[in-house]
Order: sequence, then C-alpha cells, then structure tokens
Amino acid sequence: MGMTMSQKILAKHAGLDSVREGQLIRAKLDMVLGNDITSPVAINEFNKAGFDKVFDREKISLVMDHFTPNKDIKAATQCKQCRDFAGKYDIKNYYDVGDMGIEHALLPEKGLIAPGELCIGADSHTCTYGALGAFSTGVGSTDMAAGMATGEAWFKVPGAIKFNLTGKLNKHVSGKDVILHIIGMIGVDGALYRSMEFVGEGLKSLSVDDRLCIANMAIEAGAKNGIFEADELTEAYVKERTDRPYQIFKPDPDAVYQKTYDIDLSTIKQTVSFPHLPENAKTVDEIKEDIKIDQAVIGSCTNGRISDMRAAAEILNGKHIAKGVRCIVIPATQKVYMQCIKEGLAEIFINAGCVFSTPTCGPCLGGHMGILAAGERAISTTNRNFVGRMGHVDSEVYLASPVVAAASAIAGKITGTD
Repeated sequence: MGMTMSQKILAKHAGLDSVREGQLIRAKLDMVLGNDITSPVAINEFNKAGFDKVFDREKISLVMDHFTPNKDIKAATQCKQCRDFAGKYDIKNYYDVGDMGIEHALLPEKGLIAPGELCIGADSHTCTYGALGAFSTGVGSTDMAAGMATGEAWFKVPGAIKFNLTGKLNKHVSGKDVILHIIGMIGVDGALYRSMEFVGEGLKSLSVDDRLCIANMAIEAGAKNGIFEADELTEAYVKERTDRPYQIFKPDPDAVYQKTYDIDLSTIKQTVSFPHLPENAKTVDEIKEDIKIDQAVIGSCTNGRISDMRAAAEILNGKHIAKGVRCIVIPATQKVYMQCIKEGLAEIFINAGCVFSTPTCGPCLGGHMGILAAGERAISTTNRNFVGRMGHVDSEVYLASPVVAAASAIAGKITGTD
C-alpha cells in the first residue's frame, strides 16, 4: 500500500520502511519550537523531569512574539525565564525584541525549515511549515519539553485528505480566500486528525506566501497538519535561505486518501468568515447587509508577510480609513518591517491613518495592541474568530484577506474590491 507525503516523512524519521494510518511511532525531530507563552510551561516540565541538557542547541527555536515587547510584568517574567534558559543551554535560535518576529513567519524566513523535515511546536499554528513540504504540527508544552531533551516525539500516523488544485487565482484573490473557502466547505472538524495534502497543477499559481497562509490554517479544519507537494517554487525559496541538504517526498500513486476534493482556483472569490467560527464563510458578494466595523487588523502569522503588506498598501494608497475605524498594520518580522519602510509602504499606511506596529502576535489572541471592547467589531487577517478571541466576549471578529481588510477599513464596513 502506498504512502502519502506525511506518512513518508514520518516513516523516515521513525527509521521505518513504511507506516500506516493509526500506527504509533517514535520519530526523530529536526526542530522544536516554543514561544513566550508556551515555552515557560515546557521549561518548568523540563526542569521537573530532571533534564540537564538539550538534544541539539541548533534544533530548538524560542521566539518571543505573543506578548512582546512585554505588555506587563507577567509577560516580562515569562520572557526572562525563556531568555535565561536559552542562555544556560546556548540555544542558537533564540529571538527576542529587536530581532524577533512572529514565529511562523520567522522560521521559514530564517531557513530553519526545509522540505522533508519533521517539526513540532508548542503552538497550534506550527502546521504552517507544511507549505515547504515539511511535516509540522502543534503539540503541548510537555511534548515540547520532552522534544527539547530527547529530540524525539510520539506520533499517531494520520490519515489524509487530498486537495487537488487546478486553475489560477483571480486578481485580488489570495491564499487566505482559498483556505477560508475550504474550511467553509468541509467545516472546522472536516479534517479532524487528518493530513491535508495539497497537490495539482494549481500549485504553480500559488506563491510560497499563499501556501504558508493556507497551511497555517489547516488546524482550523481540525487537521493534524497541512502539507504542499514541494516544487520549483519551494526549492527556490528554501535555497535562498539555507544550504543544508533536504529531501522532497511526493505521494505514491496508490497512496490512500479518505477523501479527495477537486478545487478550481479560478472559481474562488474574496471570502469572509463570520463569527464565531472560521467555517462560517461567505463570499463578499453574498454579503447583502452593511456590517460596520470598529477595527481592522492586517498582519499575524497568517498574513503578515511582505506580499500581504504590498496587497494592503495597494488598496490603501492615496486613501484614508473611515472615521471611527482603527486600522492596525503589523508586519510579521523585522525583515518585513524594514522592507515596508524601504518600499514606502509604511508611509502609505501612516498617511492612510493606520497604526504601523513592530512585529507581534498582539491582537490576534487578544493579548495587546488592539483589544476589542464589548459590542465592537473587527475585520482581521488573523486565523481565529472564536468568542472573545480578540477581547471582550461580546465583540466580533470577521476573518478576511489583507485586500478585503484594507478595503473594509476605508469603507468603514465589510466590503471587497473589484
């Protein structure tokens, strides 16, 4: 019986010729990731277990991104604990204020993930790195602690769903619209503990940034991971960032998929997910009522890359956000932040009346830099719109692409573009 991409990667890292769905395996890790919220819990468990060394100082990444720059004393204490741990064990990939970024944008940018690798992270959106043909998935902080110490983790081999992509995206339609469409189609549990595997001729029309966005939100369909078949675009991206060897895995012709979805990208329209679940998706042209907004957020690990900034700036250029609307623009990394300045995008944002922030997860999780009060409504390029996700339990979050978020900020209500 043939194997999927995910199953091949897991088999290799477990030292096995093959694996099957449901099999329990122990596999060697290429990267273990934590942030300023999850790492302190992992460090406590690491110490409690009596570990006194890490498996590889170059295969652990600690990224201070959720509440940084520190929003309060507790946040500062958590970061200090991570900083001290990184210093004690000489962790190479420790990123703090000044050189940090939002973790799931930073690691690909730094060349820390490559095709065929196996990564775990104590953050649910670790599934982002499947865009590069890696198997990456979120875990709890206890698993992170064990991974830092042993370089291994237990896995239950997932089954898979195939998404066969054809066609090409239309103007002002992006990877965000694709994944919101898919989640709207299959539901938030439509891929529960499955691997979402993306293949087909349509991949050629999706940029690496589009793929990173789509893989990022695989968890919002309940998936164990999302993964794209690596191609020339993938290799060009990776080779610009690392020279270490890697291996590309493609699915076997007789690989078993529980379902197959054929999606023509040319049919995808600008899409918005309504509160309070990502599956509540509607195309912009299906929205008949005026949905006024108080805030727009453009950024996050989902849509904070330079292509996202350019897309938003194109819409905002020469315009001004509506009276009574707050628009917060957050580049995902320092490199993207600098590129925005060099290209004049920062000036466009500020002239349009936006706040232009240092990289942080901030408002996405209701942390800081954009909390909603009761009764307020936000359109956001983030990945979750659960009750209370961005602040008060009586606030609302609508998920959309940078283009739709920018257009809505200008209009003062949810709208799309031509």
